[in-house]
Amino acid sequence: EQNCTVTLAHSRTKDLPGLCASADILVAAVGRPEMVKGEGIKPGATVLDVGINRIDAPERGEGKTRLVGDVNFDQAAQKAAFITPVPGGVGPMTIGFLLVNTVRAAAA
Repeated sequence: EQNCTVTLAHSRTKDLPGLCASADILVAAVGRPEMVKGEGIKPGATVLDVGINRIDAPERGEGKTRLVGDVNFDQAAQKAAFITPVPGGVGPMTIGFLLVNTVRAAAA
C-alpha cells in the first residue's frame, strides 16, 4: 500500500553496508556475530536483530561466553530510532507465538 521495496541481501552482497544504510527497516539474520556495524545503519531506522551468537567473554572468566546478535548493538543504537536487543529482543516474542500456535494446533 505504501509502495515499499523489499530487498534481500546476504553476507556476500556487494556493498552490503551501503545497502543496509539505505533501509528504513533492517532485519538482520546473518548468523555472524556483530556483522552489521554502525555505518550500515540509516539514521532513524528500525533495526530487528534476529541473530543470536555465542562469543568468547574472557572478561567474565576463563571459558565463559556471552550472547550477541548479528548487529553491533552499541554502534547501531547510536543511529537507529528503534532496535531489538540480543538477548531479550525477538526471542521471547518467537517463543510466545510458538506457544500460541501449539495451543491452537492442540485445540483443532
